Amino acid sequence: MRRLKLLVLGPDCNPGGISTALVSFSHAAALARHHDVTIAVRSDAEPSVRNAGAPFAEVRGIRTPWLDRPYRWWFQRVLKNNYSSQWRTLLGYPRAIAFEFHAWGTYRARIRGGEFDAVLRVAPVSAAVPSPFAWLLRNGPIPFLIGPVNGGLPWPAGFPQAAAQRERISRLRNLRRIAPFAHSTYKHAKAILAGSSRTCSEFERYSEKLFFVPENGVEAAACHRPLETGAANGEINAIFVAGLVPIKGGDIALRAVAPLARQGRARLAILGDGPERSRLEGLSRSLGIAERVEFAGWVPHAQVLARLRRADVLLFPSIRDFGGGAVFEALASGAVPIVADFGGPADIVREGTGFKVPLTNPHDVAAQMGAILQRLAGDRDLLQRLRDGGIAYALERLTWEAKARQTSAILDWATGHGPKPSFPPPKPWRPARRPTDTGATQTATDAAAERAAAARRPAALLHCRR
Repeated sequence: MRRLKLLVLGPDCNPGGISTALVSFSHAAALARHHDVTIAVRSDAEPSVRNAGAPFAEVRGIRTPWLDRPYRWWFQRVLKNNYSSQWRTLLGYPRAIAFEFHAWGTYRARIRGGEFDAVLRVAPVSAAVPSPFAWLLRNGPIPFLIGPVNGGLPWPAGFPQAAAQRERISRLRNLRRIAPFAHSTYKHAKAILAGSSRTCSEFERYSEKLFFVPENGVEAAACHRPLETGAANGEINAIFVAGLVPIKGGDIALRAVAPLARQGRARLAILGDGPERSRLEGLSRSLGIAERVEFAGWVPHAQVLARLRRADVLLFPSIRDFGGGAVFEALASGAVPIVADFGGPADIVREGTGFKVPLTNPHDVAAQMGAILQRLAGDRDLLQRLRDGGIAYALERLTWEAKARQTSAILDWATGHGPKPSFPPPKPWRPARRPTDTGATQTATDAAAERAAAARRPAALLHCRR
């Protein structure tokens, strides 16, 4: 691995943040252990990045106060700090463009003076937010790389959870194609790092420079054998880690665990909070399992990891998830993930580490997840093999260090210092389809085919075939 001089654009990087802020910071910090990384962040995040102890060669805060203050007011007062809102992406668009132009003004002379080997943009993660840097560097002198980027996941039909959360703004997604720099970003990028199979399919026209690199990661220190779990006491300790919003499927998790919980053979801890909490608490009472369900609310990240180590299973029925950071942490902690076979989590769960169930309809997904819980409750040896397999897999493939090695191989190729690596997506690239309107009903043929497929794939056999 050649040590390169990198300029990393990470406006959202912040070790004290959540979601994209923490993910992009962790990626950049891992790269800084292998390369001389100069990182450009927003000015308000500069102190946190400096104090985090990452080995950056230089940290520079970029100021755009005339956009930052209105955005923060809107995000806090109107969006109520809702990180999953698509309005956040739209409102962040002008900030992202302004940030990069200011960064270009700051670093242009140094780029042209040969101080850097490449520019890598690690944030924003949304593929819908373009980059002026790609156009500004279209004639060199150094390559521009972007990613991991994510997005393009359709809203699944037949799920009221999606209909309840889908925002009208999602219908405007295709307008991004005519936004400034939308075309030049990916045309002039030397390499595109895509965080999911779905995103790979969206950029299939650029397949010669497209690489699958997962969006999330885990610290190597988190990959170790779990603490004592409920399995030793004859019951399944399940855990659900997510914001309590409709698309995360908290109601599906409750219905999946209910049969075992009513028999006194399972418990469910729900870590997270949100507008769905009161409804989910009511559902736990109506299912007769309230005494076996814990609503822990938001808990510090260190406690989340400790709770995952004590859990047997992570129930993650999110019906529209790009990254699925909780799935990475569950694998590292020895909690066996049971996920919907859709989006980012389906790319990560592999054979010998967990289960994926087809995204058919809410009742069927809950029934299949419940059947898997029944199987694990009766086969402790299988449970242990999956736990051990998940930890080994996470340590080898899912750490920030592993992600840095992947990105470094791509950087070596992009700068002409190494062969082109092969990082294909876990699922075959398919032509991207337009998002499904959740208000539309499925045709009778589609519904029949879906039911037939589900019947041919009993839950007990869905143990990560792909």
